[in-house]
Parts: sequence; structure tokens; C-alpha cells
Amino acid sequence: MLEMIHINFRKKSPTVPLQISTFPLECCDDSTYRGCFLCRGSAPGSTFSRWEPANSRTSPKTLRASGKGHRGNQQQLLAPECTQEWTTKDTVSEHVHIADLWPDETAHATGSKPALKTWTSCVHNHTFQRFGPYCGFGPGSSVPRFLGTMAFCGSDRNNSYSVEDGVLTNGCFVDALNLVPHVFLLFITFPILFIGWGSQSSKVQIHHNTWLHFPGHNLRWMLTFALLFVHVCEIAEGSVSNGHMGSLHLHLFLPAVMGFIAATTSLVYYHNIETSNFPKLLLALFIYWVLAFITKSIKLVKYAENGVGVQHLRFCITALLVLLYGLLMAVEINVIRVRKYVFFANPQKVKPPEDLQDLGVRFLQPFVNLLSKATYWWMNPMIISAHKRPIELKKIGKLPIAMRALTNYLRLKDAYEEQRTADNPEKPPSIWKSMYRAFGRPILLSSTFRYLADLLGFAGPLCISGIVKQLECLNQTTTVSVNQTETESVHFGVYFLSSNELLQNTYVLAVLLFLALILQRTFLQASYYVTIETGINLRGALLAMIYNKILRLSTSNMSMGEMTLGQINNLVAIETNQLMWFLFLCPNLWAMPVQIIMGVILLYYLLDVSALIGASVIVLLAPVQYFIATKLANAQKSTLDHSTDRLKQTTEILRGIKLLKLYAWENIFCNSVEETRSKELTSLKTFALYTSMSIFMNAAIPIAAVLATFVTHAYISKLKLTPSEAFASLALFHILVTPLFLLSTVVRFAVKALVSVQKLGEFFQSDEIGDDSWRNGDMPVSLESCRKHSGGTKAINRKQPLCYQLDGYEQPARRPLRPTETEDVAVKVNNGFFTWGSNLSTLSDISIQIPTGQLTMIVGQVGCGKSSLLLAMLGEMQNISGKVDWSKLPECEVTHEGNISKNRYSVAYATQKSWLLNATVEDNITFGSPFNKQRYKAVIDACSLQPDIDLLPFGDQTEIGERGINLSGGQRQRICVARALYQNTNIVFLDDPFSALDIHLSDHLMQEGILKFLQDDKRTVVLVTHKLQYLIHADWIIAMKEGSVLRDGTLKDIQNNDVELYEHWKTLMNRQDQELEKDTEKDSQTALERKTLRRAFYSRDTKNQIDDEDEEEEEEDDEDDSLSTTTSRRSKIPWKVCWCYLSSGGFLMVVMVISSKLLKHSVMVAIDYWLADWTSKSTNGTVSSAQDEEHRSYVPVFSILCGAGIALCLITSLTVELMGLSAATSLHHNLLNKIIHAPLRFFDVTPLGQILNRFSADTNIIDQHIPPTLESLTRSTLLCLSAIGVIAFVTPTFLIALVPLIVAFYFIQKYFRVASKDLQDLDDSTQLPLLCHFSETAEGLTTIRAFRHEARFKQRMLELTDTNNTAYLFLSAANRWLEVRTDYLGAVIVLTAAIACIAGFNENSSSALVGLGLTYALTVTNYLNWVVRNLADLEVQMAAVKKVNSFLSTESENYEGSMDTSQVPEDWPQHGEIKIQDLSVRYDPTLKPVLKHVNAYINPGQKVGICGRTGSGKSSLSLAFFNMVDMFEGKIVIDDIDICKLPLQTLRSRLSIILQDPILFSGSIRFNLDPECKCTDEGLWEALEIAQLKNMVKALPGGLDAVVTEGGENFSVGQRQLFCLARAFVRKSSILIMDEATASIDMATENILQKVVMTAFTDRTVVTIAHRVHTILTADLVIVMKRGNILEYDKPETLLEQEGGMFASFVRADM
Repeated sequence: MLEMIHINFRKKSPTVPLQISTFPLECCDDSTYRGCFLCRGSAPGSTFSRWEPANSRTSPKTLRASGKGHRGNQQQLLAPECTQEWTTKDTVSEHVHIADLWPDETAHATGSKPALKTWTSCVHNHTFQRFGPYCGFGPGSSVPRFLGTMAFCGSDRNNSYSVEDGVLTNGCFVDALNLVPHVFLLFITFPILFIGWGSQSSKVQIHHNTWLHFPGHNLRWMLTFALLFVHVCEIAEGSVSNGHMGSLHLHLFLPAVMGFIAATTSLVYYHNIETSNFPKLLLALFIYWVLAFITKSIKLVKYAENGVGVQHLRFCITALLVLLYGLLMAVEINVIRVRKYVFFANPQKVKPPEDLQDLGVRFLQPFVNLLSKATYWWMNPMIISAHKRPIELKKIGKLPIAMRALTNYLRLKDAYEEQRTADNPEKPPSIWKSMYRAFGRPILLSSTFRYLADLLGFAGPLCISGIVKQLECLNQTTTVSVNQTETESVHFGVYFLSSNELLQNTYVLAVLLFLALILQRTFLQASYYVTIETGINLRGALLAMIYNKILRLSTSNMSMGEMTLGQINNLVAIETNQLMWFLFLCPNLWAMPVQIIMGVILLYYLLDVSALIGASVIVLLAPVQYFIATKLANAQKSTLDHSTDRLKQTTEILRGIKLLKLYAWENIFCNSVEETRSKELTSLKTFALYTSMSIFMNAAIPIAAVLATFVTHAYISKLKLTPSEAFASLALFHILVTPLFLLSTVVRFAVKALVSVQKLGEFFQSDEIGDDSWRNGDMPVSLESCRKHSGGTKAINRKQPLCYQLDGYEQPARRPLRPTETEDVAVKVNNGFFTWGSNLSTLSDISIQIPTGQLTMIVGQVGCGKSSLLLAMLGEMQNISGKVDWSKLPECEVTHEGNISKNRYSVAYATQKSWLLNATVEDNITFGSPFNKQRYKAVIDACSLQPDIDLLPFGDQTEIGERGINLSGGQRQRICVARALYQNTNIVFLDDPFSALDIHLSDHLMQEGILKFLQDDKRTVVLVTHKLQYLIHADWIIAMKEGSVLRDGTLKDIQNNDVELYEHWKTLMNRQDQELEKDTEKDSQTALERKTLRRAFYSRDTKNQIDDEDEEEEEEDDEDDSLSTTTSRRSKIPWKVCWCYLSSGGFLMVVMVISSKLLKHSVMVAIDYWLADWTSKSTNGTVSSAQDEEHRSYVPVFSILCGAGIALCLITSLTVELMGLSAATSLHHNLLNKIIHAPLRFFDVTPLGQILNRFSADTNIIDQHIPPTLESLTRSTLLCLSAIGVIAFVTPTFLIALVPLIVAFYFIQKYFRVASKDLQDLDDSTQLPLLCHFSETAEGLTTIRAFRHEARFKQRMLELTDTNNTAYLFLSAANRWLEVRTDYLGAVIVLTAAIACIAGFNENSSSALVGLGLTYALTVTNYLNWVVRNLADLEVQMAAVKKVNSFLSTESENYEGSMDTSQVPEDWPQHGEIKIQDLSVRYDPTLKPVLKHVNAYINPGQKVGICGRTGSGKSSLSLAFFNMVDMFEGKIVIDDIDICKLPLQTLRSRLSIILQDPILFSGSIRFNLDPECKCTDEGLWEALEIAQLKNMVKALPGGLDAVVTEGGENFSVGQRQLFCLARAFVRKSSILIMDEATASIDMATENILQKVVMTAFTDRTVVTIAHRVHTILTADLVIVMKRGNILEYDKPETLLEQEGGMFASFVRADM
């Protein structure tokens, strides 16, 4: 153990007794003295006298020595005991005893105090001068001694308490004076705080609307934080100075400790006063700052008077404190000045910010104090409560006004518009400039934070270097010479440090390292947060700008295809997000170069030229990373293309699954999907390869750089590598890699951002609709009316929705009649020429008038411009010449209700192509108008919607549209018409509302809706129609031809004036009447639509509307509804699912991944350990060639280890990706096979969307997201574990401190994961409605503009944007919450590791290992939060695996059968004889039977008809022939074989069926007729000829290979049905089953079908399930079914004779 002897004298008498005390050496200088002697008495009893030069203040001086003397070097001079004295002359007396500081070995063994060997030598003063320099002192130096007593002013001077020269000249008293303010503050504030906290019961949470900020709030927090930091420095300085003293001087650090406590208290106190808004209590703080300022100023003045200056650290600290106290005093005075709470007559009353008066605002980041801002403390309640119950939308509340999309939109729009100059109005404004003007300031703030964080980041390596250096020199044989300046550093009887001396203390360095880490992480997170908030604000503003533009886009732009829906959706979903991400990353653009340059400079300072080699390795490999990043993006794109194809195929399979099963084609289609999947997997392999290359580069570059640097250093440099240099540069390399890795990403995003801005610029410059102010009076009131005024944000009355205030448009009160309209013309067009954009006019020479309150009809051929005329009147077309006039209301009307004029010419408009919102049926009809029950009911009846509504699962509250239920064309059209009827407007435009309706509905709508409902109301109606039979009802008719008006007038006028036209109409009407008769023969189209709807819901009823199996599980789980179970379930990591995922990757791969990962991290630790060993062997300074060789002998092993490390980096990154690929491959393969072979019942009860989700979103997550997350998680976890292992190896005591840290970490991650998952879900679920709203608006532009509902839609868009932004902001705040906490934990780990290393350091320790431990501790801070973030991500992603797994447990159909395929005859069934014996059938063992004990016999070749009401079991019987349902009793025997015994594939491939819904697959006609490719071309043509399709197919390009689009959309329904017939004929089986095959086709096609079946299938057994009874009148046998039983069974003629028979009644009803 190193020891130091302090020997001290007091000047009481000529001789003083000597006391000796020993204690550990602190540090040493670089000079080396071997065998240093300390002069002392030979025994404690001997006495010396001391020489003291005149006028010198003596100071106790610490002498240091090192115990590694070479013992042989001393002259052992033994002499008799000498009791001579030192006299007060300049010479030293003869006898001085000299001792070598060398502990006696025997003493160590016995455990007693070390005895000191002494040598006596009586020497002359020359000899003394000879030894003096070695011992560090000469004549005149004092030999200090430590006095163990403790006193405030120390007890080593007799004048400590002397005040002869005045009280303030005694430094100790000045220090005591400085204690007064601190004690005063604590004395005053503690009672107030305790009384305050006591009176507010802790249960009452002060509501945040009481949060006021006093003036100078943030400045005060910053100054106080600075004050705390300076106090920490003062404590450190005091403690180290005290170590230089002879006794304990409390006054050196106690005032600083009290100051620290007082400053902390001042913050707590201030915060509480601010929250309770009671400024009078601030007086206490004001007094404190004044007192502290005065006492510190006195101290500073006294220092200056006594020659203490800037070179002394304590002087600088005191000056800083004076400055800070002065500033805080100024802040306090400012509060008094503004709030006038004291010394003034009228105190200022203040209200909290307007946002906080609105209790809905929950995002408090802008309002909380600085500490809470920095640590996200305000998020605690939300994150903790998420553990108990999920976070919902209402819990995250609204956004503060400054962050709302509206505020930011106005800001961006102003910046955009300001650039339009009068000189050059055509020049498009720059979006970049607008973004900079609107959001430049926060970006600058974020960049500042980022620079600060980056600079503080370098403190880590430097502190490590300092600590290791100081420990190194303890370990080397060095002694200290006492610096001569030290004698000059004594003032006021105490020692004054310089800053260098302070930084030589290892404990001080450890604390500095800790503080630097805390600050660096806080600044970094603040920078992230500010950029993310700005990015979100920018996105909100851009979305609002895009939306505003969409609402003004000219219709021609949309219809001429200049601006497609896809482009608009891309702008919204992709371009705005690209810009947002660019903003997130842009501070990196200018922060990174600075970071890289700083890093390289520091490396050069540490390692000289060899550092540049390492840095150049990093820089040269950066372009490679960029190259990989671009390749990655391309690979991702091609993967996306393939997966889109695969999804299309899968969707088709699922839609036609019934057909595939009935024809036994599952495997053929399954293989085609697998083929596309293998293409997708090929590009996924490329993607995986580049991903792993990217990960590999990131891990391998630092190893390569370190290898290059240290090997070069070993060969080039004359100096040896020391541990301090090695580990500092190692840490620097780790710092350098991050910016270079990120740089490629940032550059990529910057390029994308440039493209996005260009696209947005083009969009903002596209044509807008003309200004039709003639129609809307003073309507262009848009978002601007919410403009912010200069002093913050304007108050908006939140009781009303914003839109009403924006436009004050409330629907006008319903007027009973409209007789007061002064003009009898509602709309008038004079000489109008209109165009859709090209200068050719679409409508020419239009002069018409629309009479008020009457029914005007517009007729004409298809494409003659009827719809265009409506749009021209609405102002949607470009007006070349002429004008449109809308009549005005008389004055008396305008004042009525105050705001009618606003809504005056809102036009209720129903477009030809129906347009619905993603909302409930009711919302679609009311369309923003107040709900009036009576009116609503009348409208629904007029449009005969009630029967359709009754079929919907939730009635008129059912969501329709993208997220809801798909309605048929006719149903959609009727809802659109209902919307137009319901709106309370003077004018109604109906554009061909009958086009998708059948005749009954058209008549009903005409009579009830238009003639009764609208005409009774005296509304002006303009109706475009092709149904000429309604012309008799028209008050005015406009006939159009080729874009101009042919005739207008009443029907009588036209009859009289244009006989030809009238006759033409008459012939058309007759034709329409014939169609009408035909129409009534066939069943109503509407009934069919309703049937389709009912069928869509049949499956839903059985499922009880549970959308997703997740919810189902949660419901089951919630039955045991104790809170704790839900909590524990929510915070558990799904290990079972993880294992399932890994096992699907293959056991071998998992083993490889785990072993390679462990091996890689072991090698990484080995590299650093070898480096530690290598550097610890080297000594400082230049060395001999022998040592040089030894030094270089470490290089080969180091190189091999680095090479192995680099290779393992590649192997691990590849194995993880490959394992992910194999897991993805097997999961998809199993899923596809399970689903395609699942029983039909599964598809009835599982919604199609849910199955598709497994193949789309979930498969995508498994393919692309899980492998990188898994890689990142394992890497960061192993890094943290290896770091903790290394530190524990260096100092085992660290493990004790680790326990509480692990507990803290466990709770942080547990709470975060749950909250993060909820917020992630919220973000996802709020994004969809926003995107839908944009696409809906773009589709329904004309309708929205006609209705004048732009403001309402804008309002909705702003709400949706804000909701999504709130969720995103909370998610990012939660991420910051986690990162700040894990970063602080990491900093605590570094601090404990450093202190454990320093405290446990002894002569057997290696300073290199300390460097190793600290370097590893530094990496922990970077990776702790990644562990949690990746864990949370993995948890969310594993849900996809869980969902896929839930489908993997589906039961497959039993394809085997008890008979072998070989036992079935080749040509079975050759006759087609069917016996049904006592057959009972059910769909599921849990359900009731649908067929009960059915018996029937069908002869070979017989034509059988089966009929019955819906649900009587007809279709179930047809499915039973194919063994598609559960036949639990009885059997069906076909040609003497029981079909239940046959393998399914065999049975189904030998029978044929034509289904009701004609299904075609995308591909060729050949593929659709014969996917198995068994039939020849002749056979196919023959089948087409029989189905009467041959000529049509021949005419198509490619003939049999002609393209069939998805679902066969390029053929009519009738043609599709005939293709299905041809398909059945190709199969040539002796049994054909027709399941209501004629239900969805017209009469002509049906007749063809019947004829074909009779001729082509004469010798085959045909079973027809009849939809219309007259189709089976010619059958040989009729079976009538009822409730699963056979009711009648005979020839049709026989059955018709039974008067009361069911069949007879069916036939009568069908006639």
C-alpha cells in the first residue's frame, strides 16, 4: 500500500514534539525519482526546530512519495540516535535522520502498523541540499503533519480565529457569513412547504388549468440549474483543497453543500408557489437572492484585495456565483414589476394560457416546467395508468392550440403567400423557403441542442482518458516534486487550487463524466423531441394546404386525368411523411460534419498520424453504406410489386373458394400463389442480404478502424500506446461510427424530400376552379377566419364546433312554402360556351332557364352533355363565354334567421356515379344537416330504403364504405338520392338517379320522392333521365343533342313545334314499355341485391359481429375481470409466440444464430481485453528495441481477433436474416395450405377481410420487420450484458450497486412496453380515417362543392389530422420518456463503475482494465433504451405471428377418405344413378341439422328440379353431393359407391356444378375453362360453341388466350354465366348440378342455358335447384323442400294437379 507521511510543526517554542501519521497517496507527477528519502526524526520522540524565512506565511505542505524505491540504491548510514536541533539559521545542523519510506515485510505479515526502517546520518547542510531535491524540499520548506481534530476553520493554524485585522479579513468568517442566506432560506421555506403540502391532501390533484408561469419562468430554471452545477464544482474544489490541508477545514465545502441544498429547495418552493398561483410568497426567494448576492460579493472583493486571482479556481467559482445570484435577483425583480404582487396597489390578475382553460388538452409538454420538460415527468400518470387500462382516444385529449393543424396551416400559408410579389405574380413560391420561414426557429433550436449534445459526447472519452492516466501514474514508480507555485497558492491560511489540479483528481473526473452524460442525453432527447414536434406540425400544415387545394381543384383536372386519385393519395400518405421524416433527420445534416471533424481532431491529438488512417477507413466505407442503402430501397420496391401480385391472386382464390373446392382445383391455384411467393422470396432474399450487409457494415467498421489505427501506431510511432490513449480512442471510434452510419440514411431522405417538394410544388400550382362568387355571395370564408392575432392564439368558443363559427352557416329554418321568390327563374344561362379544359367547347351556345319551384327534365342520348350542363350551372366547367345567373332572394328573406343568405344557393346534388362517405347510413343521408326524425323517415320511404336497412346488422347505424359493408350499385344510388331529398335546399339537381334502379323502384322514387316529396315542397328540381315515360310529369323539358340545346319548353310546346322529335320519343317510349313488361317477368333486381346483402350477413350473424379474433380472445379473458389479470396479461412478453416464430425458422438456424451471436460478442470482448493487456505492458516514453519487439508481438493476435470479429459480424447478421426468411417462408406456406384446405364453413364464419389481413399486413411484418428488430434486440441486449460482465470482472463490487439499477430498469421497461403498444395502435387506427377522408373528398368534389359543405369537410379534416398528430406526439413523447430514463440509468451505471474502479484500485490493479471497464460502461447508455424499444416493437410485431398461428390451428377437411383412389373406377360415375338414404346434414357439430332424414332416388340421366323457399335446404342438398357439409347420418350413394368413403379430390373432380354467382379468375379464357390443362383446343371450342360463346371468343384478340380481368369484369354477367356452363361441359361428367344458375341473368341468356342443358346434357343426370319455378316445369321429377324435409316428390304434371300443393302455389305465384 502506498503511504504518505505528513509532518507538521507548530511555532510555539523553539522545539516541538513531532507526530507522524500516514495515509494513502492521492496522485503523482511525471518526474521519476528512485529511492526518495523523507527527512524525519529517527523516532517520534525526537525534536526539531524549524527554520522560517522572514515575512513568509507558512503553509502546511503535503509531501508525496512513492513506495517503489530501489532499495539497493541507498547508502545505509547507521549512527547513534541523534537529538540535534535544526536552528533558525540558513544552515542545517549536522545530524539529520533520513528514512526510506519502505514498509517492513514482517510488519505486513503480522498485521501491525508498518514500521519504518531508519538510517541515521549526520550530514552537513551541503549533503542536505544534495538530498533535498529528491525529497521534494530544501531549506525553508515546511514539513506538514495532519492533525486529526475537526473544526469549522481547521485546527492547524493558531490564528484561524484571529480577527485582529478586522472580521472580513478572516477567510473563515467570510465563508461562515456565506452560510447565513442558505440557512435563512431553509428556515423560511420548509414550514411553508410542509404546511402547504399538508393542507392540500395528496389525493387532490391540482388541475392543470391552474398552471401559470410567472415571468422569466424558463430563465429562472436555467439559471438555477447553472447555479446547482457551480455549487457541485464548489463542493469538489473545497473537498480537494481540504485534502491539501493539515486538518479538516469544514468552511471550505460546507457553505457549498448548504448552497446546493438551498438552490434545490428554491426550485421546489418556486414550483409549488407557481402551481398554487400565490406570488406573495416569492418574497422569501427575493430576500434570499439579495442576501446571497451580497455575501458572495463581499467574499469576491476580499479575494481580490488579497491577491487571489483568475488563476485560482475558487475565485472563478465565486465570481460565477455572484453573477448567477445577481441574475436571479433581476428575474425576481422582474416578477414583482410585471405581477405587482407587492409594493403596488393593484396586483396584476392573470389567467392560465387559453389551452389550459380547455380541459380537453392533455398534451402538456409546452406548459410544464423545464425539469418536467426535460425528463417528460408529466407523462408518468399516463404511462402508469396504461398498465391498468388501455389508453383510448379520449384519454389523449386535444392538442394545444399552437400545435393544431389550423395554426400551423396559417403559419405555412402566410409564409407561402408572402413570396408572391406584385412584380412577378406568376413565379411559384418556394416551398423550402415557406418551410424555413414557418418552422425555421424550432429547427435552429433543435440544432443548437444537438451541437451541445455532440460536444458533450466527447467528454466521455476525455474523462476516461484522464482517469486512466491518473491511475497509470499511480502505478508507475514516480514521486512528486513540490511545485514551487504551491507556496504561492496559500491565502487566508488555506490552500487555493488551480483548475488543472482539480481535474487531476479521479473522483472529480468521475463526477464530471456523470454530469456530462446526463446533460448530453438530456440535450439529445430535447433535440429529438423538438424536431419531431416540428415535423408533425409541418405535416399537419401540409395536409391542410393539400386539402384546401383539393377543394379548389378544377374538375377538368380530375376528369382529364392530370391529377389522379392515386397521385393525391400519394401526396397525402407518402410525400408529406417523407418531408416529416426529413425534418426529423435534418439537424443531423449539419451536426454530423462537426461531430466527425471534432472526433478526428481529438483522435489526432491522442494518437497522431495513425488516427488519421483509422478515420480514413471509416470515411472511405461511408459511400459503400450509401450504395447499400439505395440497393435496399430498390429491393424493397420489387418485393412490394411481387407481394401485390400475390395478394391479388390470394384475394381471387378466397373470393372463389367455393368454386375451387367444388371443382377440386385448390392445389392448382395454391401452386400458382406459391410460384408468385417464390418470386417474392427471391427479392426478399436480396432485401435480407442488403439489410444484413448494412448491419454488418455498422458493426464491422469500428473494428476495422481500430485495427488499422493500433497496428499502424505500433509500427510508426516512437511512443508506446498507453491505456489512457487506447481506450479514449476506442470510445471516440464508437462515437464516430454513428454519424457516418446515419449519414447514408439522411442523404437518402434528403434526396426523397427534394422529390417530394417538387411534386407538392406542381400540385399547388395546378389549375383551380373559377371563382363562382355569383353563386355564393360572400362565401369564400375558409380556414383563414381563424387567423391568429399577434399575442398568441385567438380564443375560440369551443362550445360550438369550429365550422359554425368559421362560416356561420347554419341550415336555414325550413320554410313552409317558397311563394315569395320574386323571380320565377331560379337559374339562367345566356349564350354559354363551356369546356373541360381543352379550348374546344364541350357545351356550346347554351341559353336556358330553370323555372323556380318546378320540375325540369333534361333528356337526350348518351354523351350529349346532359351531366355537363348540370356541372356548368354549378360552376364546375370552365366558362369560355356567356354567363350563368342565379336569382337572388328578396331583402325580407335575407334577414330571416340572419344567415340564410350564406346558404342561399347550396344545391342538393345527386351525381350519376354514386358517392358515399365512410360513415353510417344515417350520416350519409343527413350529410351534416340537423336530424329530423319525421323528414328522415319520409325520405327513406320515398327511396324504399327501409327493407335494405333492415338487412344491415346495425340498421341505419351500420358503417358503409371502405371500412364497412359494401352495398350494391342500386342501394348506393338510392342513398345518394335520399341525401339530396333530405337536404333543405331550394334547388335539387338529380343526375340520372334511375340508372341503377329496376322499374319498380324507379316508379316509386318518381312518384313518392320527386313528385310528392319535392314538388309538395315547391323546390326547384332539375332531373336528368333516359326514362322518357316520365316526361309527362315535367313542367319544363330541355332536350339536348351533341353539346347544345335542341329544344326547350313544356311537353305541349314540343308536341306542337317539333313533331318529329315527339314521334321519336314516342317510339322510344314504346320500346321502354316492352322492356318494362320483360322487366316485370323477371324477378326484381332489387330483390336480388337484397339477397346478396342477406347472404353477406348470414355469415356475420353466426359470428356475432366480432371483427377480429383478438377481440374475441380479450373478451374471453375479460370474463375473469379482476384488474390484476388484465394488467399482468398486458405487460407479459409473448414468449410462446416468440418460440413458435423461432421454431418455424428451423432448429438448426436458431442454434446457428444463438451460437454465432454469443461467439461474436465474446470475440469483441476478447479484442478489447487483448488491447488492455497490450497497453498495460507498455511504459511511457521511448523504449529500447527489445521492448519494441515485445510491444509488436501483440499485433498478430490482435489482428487475428479483429479479423474474426469482422467475419462473425457478417455471419451473425446473415444468419438472423436467413432465419427470418425461413420462418417467413414456412409460416406463409403453412397458412396458405391451411386456409385453402379449410372446410367451407370456415369461410362462412370468418370475414374475408380478416383472412386477407393475415396474407397482407401480417405476412409483411413477418417478412420484413421481425428479422431486423430481432437482430437489433439481441445485439443491444448482448452488448449491455457483455458490458456489465466486463465491469463486474474489473471491479466485482459494482455488482452490489447493479441490483437496484436492474430493479429500476425492469419497472421502466414494463410500464413503457404497455403504453407504447397502446399508443402505437392509436396512431395506426387514427391514420386510416385521415387517408380515407382525403380520398373521399377527392372523389366527391363536385357534390361537396354543390352542397357548399367545404367548410364542414375542412373542419373534419383538421379534426382527423389533429387526432392522428396527438397520437403520434404522445407516442414520440413516450419514447423520449423511456430514453431519458434509460439514459440516466446508463449514466448512473457509468458513475458507479468509475467510483468502484477508483476506490478498488491498488498496486496489483491494471489501469488498462479500468479503461476497458469504463469504455464498456459508456456503451451501455447508448444501448439500454434500444433494448426496451426493440422489445416493445417485437411485442407488437409478434402479434402478427400470433394471428397467423391462430389460423394454423384450423381443422382441415378430411381429404383422405377410407377408399383408395385405385379402387375407384376410371370412368366413375358412368351412369349417374343417385340414392339418398335417410340423409341428415348440418354445417357444424354445434349447429342444428339443415336436412333431416331425406330419402330420394334419381335414375341415371333423369332431369330433376328442386324448389322451395329460401332456407328450405335446397343448396345444402347440392353441397352434400360434394361432401362439403357434415353428413352425420345416412348416406348418398352414386353408382353404388358411398361418397363419404371417397377421397375428396376424386369425388369432386368427377362431378360438375354451375353456381349462382358466375366466377371467373384473372388469366386467360383457356385457364378459366380448364386450369388442369387436360382438354384439347377442339374440346374447348366445342364447349364454347355449346355455350353460344364461340363467335364472341373468336372475335377477341388471342382467342382462347384472350385476357380475363380480375373477377371477369370485362364480360357481362350473362356471358360469365355462359362461360361457367362451358366450364361444366368441358369436364364431361355424368352428373351436373345447377345451383340457381339462372338467378342473376336476363331472360334471353336463361333461355339459351335451358336449351343447351336439354340438348348437350341429354344423357346426363341434371339436378337443377330452381330460383324461378317455370324453369323446372319440363323436368322429369320435381322435389319440393321445406325446412330440411322433402314435402312433395313427383312429376311436375302430377304435382300441378294437386290444388293445395306447394308446387302448384309456387307456379301460380311465378306466372
